[in-house]
Amino acid sequence: MGHVHITVDDAPWHFADASGQTIILVGLEPASHKVLLELADPTHKVITSEKVTFTVPNLER
Repeated sequence: MGHVHITVDDAPWHFADASGQTIILVGLEPASHKVLLELADPTHKVITSEKVTFTVPNLER
């Protein structure tokens, strides 16, 4: 089964998801973040990838 590799902020590791559901990241500190999403085949060969950048705002007042 194909799946998605998810790497957050250039970590030396990734996690895999094959659920087909929306990926939700929690616990990120207020800052700029990068998430690398890689679509992989059953042998973990990456088919395509996309990097997303976003900022978690600091909502403290």
